[in-house]
Amino acid sequence: MKRFLALLLACAAPLASAQQPVNAQRQNLPALRAVVEQYLQTQTAGLPGQVAIKVGQVDPRTSLAACPAPQAFQQPGARAWGKTTVGVRCTAPSSWTVYIQATVNVVADYVAAAVPLAQGAPVEAGQLVMMKGDIAAMPNGIITDMAQAIGRTPTASLPAGTPLRMDTLKSKPVVQQGQTVRLVSKGTNFSVSSEARAINNAGEGQVAQARTGSGTLVSGTARAGGIIEVAI
Repeated sequence: MKRFLALLLACAAPLASAQQPVNAQRQNLPALRAVVEQYLQTQTAGLPGQVAIKVGQVDPRTSLAACPAPQAFQQPGARAWGKTTVGVRCTAPSSWTVYIQATVNVVADYVAAAVPLAQGAPVEAGQLVMMKGDIAAMPNGIITDMAQAIGRTPTASLPAGTPLRMDTLKSKPVVQQGQTVRLVSKGTNFSVSSEARAINNAGEGQVAQARTGSGTLVSGTARAGGIIEVAI
């Protein structure tokens, strides 16, 4: 009887082993956090100040097939600083995508109003002050260089202490409506210029329009000194 039972167990062992699933290799989850951190370091490399990156945890219950080259990405228009989300995907040998939360702080000097700034009045150096803070928690376009603000005019009155942004300041017009301007067209080894009258205000680098003596409407790029560069 004992010999029969032993024989039965010996036959059953290979069968049970064959029925057990083979465990496929699983993705190391902490490695995904490292992929996200490296991605954010690259994306924030050109920002001023001190960058601190904190990547959130991946749910330990997440089970993914091992991936030799996971790739980090963000949705179009997403910021790589402040509170953000980064996706990590694998395309081969298995296809999967996970999303990981992260917080990126950027402590830097920024420009703020030292005194109340009046709408439409050119900003002077004495009206500005440098402050330090987390610019990643602020809206886009924070000004970090006083030279970017001096001479511009606020689009609305701003109280003292307000961080200045590019979209809240208008550049000083280099071409003004009604002004006689010089139209300049440049090409290889030649330059042609003529006079016209501006029909709109435009700051440096903005689109300016002018009407020639013959009545032709011309558009170009406004430059200092009442010049409009016209593309050929």
